[in-house]
Amino acid sequence: MGTGCKDFSGLAKRTPPGLPRDLRAGLIGPVLNQQTLRDPVSFAGIGLHSGNRVKMTFLPAPPNSGIRFRRVDLDGKPEVEATVENVSDTQRSTSLSKGNVRIHTVEHVLAAFSGARVDNAIVELDANEPPIADGSSRQYCAMIEQAGVVAQPEKCEPFTLREPVEVKIGETTMNAFPHDRFKITCTSSDNSGRYTQFYSVEIDPTTWAKEVAHARTFCFFEEIEYLYKQGFIKGGSLENAIILRDDAVLTNEPLRYPEEFVRHKILDIIGDLALIGRPLNAHIIAAKPSHAANCEMARQIAIQMRKPLTAAQTFTPPPVPATHTPARRGTETGTGPVMDVNWLMSIAPHRYPFLMIDKIIKLEGNRIVVLKNVTINEPYFQGHFPGHPIMPGVLQLEAIAQAAGVLMLMQAENSGKVAYFMSADSVKWRKPVKPGDTLEIEIELTKTRGKIARAKGVCRVDGEVVSEGEVSFVVMDRA
Repeated sequence: MGTGCKDFSGLAKRTPPGLPRDLRAGLIGPVLNQQTLRDPVSFAGIGLHSGNRVKMTFLPAPPNSGIRFRRVDLDGKPEVEATVENVSDTQRSTSLSKGNVRIHTVEHVLAAFSGARVDNAIVELDANEPPIADGSSRQYCAMIEQAGVVAQPEKCEPFTLREPVEVKIGETTMNAFPHDRFKITCTSSDNSGRYTQFYSVEIDPTTWAKEVAHARTFCFFEEIEYLYKQGFIKGGSLENAIILRDDAVLTNEPLRYPEEFVRHKILDIIGDLALIGRPLNAHIIAAKPSHAANCEMARQIAIQMRKPLTAAQTFTPPPVPATHTPARRGTETGTGPVMDVNWLMSIAPHRYPFLMIDKIIKLEGNRIVVLKNVTINEPYFQGHFPGHPIMPGVLQLEAIAQAAGVLMLMQAENSGKVAYFMSADSVKWRKPVKPGDTLEIEIELTKTRGKIARAKGVCRVDGEVVSEGEVSFVVMDRA
């Protein structure tokens, strides 16, 4: 294994000779180029928990493929993507599964890729767990340095957290706050408060390699018998872990950092949060972290990360028959692409004669603008009123409620659900709406709490307000 991991701060900026100048410049800007390995590299050892002998090989991977684990010992060489959706177990380590394929203890490998800013790679294994090496990410860092890191043409924009996230599981508390870089502040201790340590660090390739990557895993002496009986740490020894017994620290070498235990917890956090699939800009504050809490934090961040993605996807209508005319781009009231009625019906449960909106022309965070084309063919004009057709005010209010519901249903966590209209307040009707008018409905979500939401809506015709009101509704599973 050599004497240690070198400084990998140059990996994120290193560029192969002959790479175009614009690509070199892209490596250090706010939007980074994706990176992969230059050459394959291998290492063999034993798995910490399984105790199995295993050979591991890091391989280059194409852009946008992420980190994938490949089981070459199984028929078909199945792969498991390193995503939070594939997390199957978080007891004492993080395990991934896809179908019947399992990979255990992936966090140290993922931390090494994340710390060195490697976005795309294949990890081949001939057993179900990577070799633990010395219990840190040191060996994996050395492998990455040996393989080399090369830039790829595709961009990789870090996700910057927009809203705070909180996770509480047992004695673990984790909070994530918006930040312009990736920072982790962590306090660790056992259940009795022993070996309490604190450390805070902003993670980049330099600080990762110098301050975190070498920190080894550890456990308390009184846990060993229980863990072994539960099928864990079958490959554990002082060669790959630190044992804490009362006030004694059992290790085959001096501690590598004054706060090595909490720094290893930070290493685990980095590896588990890598499961979101993108570099992260956020400040993580953790007290007594665990893999379960780390992965739940990754899930919550992934939900927030998908919200703008879900919104962006709405700008491209779903596949439709070739005879269908695509929605126009741009209108007199909006500047972006349009989501037409065919797309709307994939979200809203309403149908003729009660679908009161025709298309979305703007979508910006908690705000949406939709159009309703009012025609003489509307069935309610037969009786409201003969010879003097006017759109009923309550249907304008219904249009406000439908648009607000669609805005909520477009959020990733509400996919496939339905919004039920609950109440209306401060409703005012100011001018009549007649056949031939185009009703422009602007909605802003003003409050959300769990499944309950509140929104303010304004209806306009030719720029003049014709009605307005506030609506409340609840998002629930479809019956």
